[in-house]
Amino acid sequence: MTAPPPIAGLILAGGEGRRMGGADKALLPFAGGTLLSAVQARLAPQVGRLALSANGDPARFAGFGLPVLADLSPERLGPMAGLARGLAWAAGAGADWLVTVAVDAPFLPPDLVMRLSAPGGLAIAASGGRIHPTFGLWPVGLGPTVDAALAGGVRRIGQWALAQGAVAVEFAVEGADPFQNLNSPDDLARAEARAGRKP
Repeated sequence: MTAPPPIAGLILAGGEGRRMGGADKALLPFAGGTLLSAVQARLAPQVGRLALSANGDPARFAGFGLPVLADLSPERLGPMAGLARGLAWAAGAGADWLVTVAVDAPFLPPDLVMRLSAPGGLAIAASGGRIHPTFGLWPVGLGPTVDAALAGGVRRIGQWALAQGAVAVEFAVEGADPFQNLNSPDDLARAEARAGRKP
C-alpha cells in the first residue's frame, strides 16, 4: 500500500465569468485544449492528486478525470468556499497540504509548489508587488479555521490569509505575469498569442 501524497492540488473554477459574457472559464478554448486542461497540465506534475472546485453540473468535466468539488453553500461565497471544500477533501485523501490555483491563469509557474513549500508553512504567491492569494499552500489542519471564517462572513481570502500569518512568496515577472488572470476576451486572445510564441 502506497503512502498518501503529502500535497494535494485544487483548481478553483467557481467564478461566474461575468466579463467573459457568463462563459464557463474552465471550458474556454485555449492552446488546442481548454483553460482547464492547460492549468491541469501545469499543476498535475507538482502534486500527488488533483481536484476541481466548481459548481453546477459536474458532468461537463467528465473528460478531465478530476473529482469535482461543489461548494457546500448554495450562495456564491467565492474562493474561501472552494478552499473550505478542498481542505476537507484533501484531509480525507490523507494529504498534509493543499495547494490552490485559479483556472484562468494558464501560465502558472512549473515550480509553484516547490517555491510555496520553501517557507515551511502557510504561503501565498506574490509578483510585481501584488499578492495572489488564490495561489496558495494551505495546511490541511486549517480546515476548521476556514469554516469558522466563512461562517463569520469572511470573503476576502487574501486579507484573511495574511492575518493567519501567511508568507508572501515573490515570483519574478519576466515579460508577463505568470499569475495574470484572463478576465476578458481580449485577455484570452493575448494569452493565446503568448502560448503560440512559446517553444
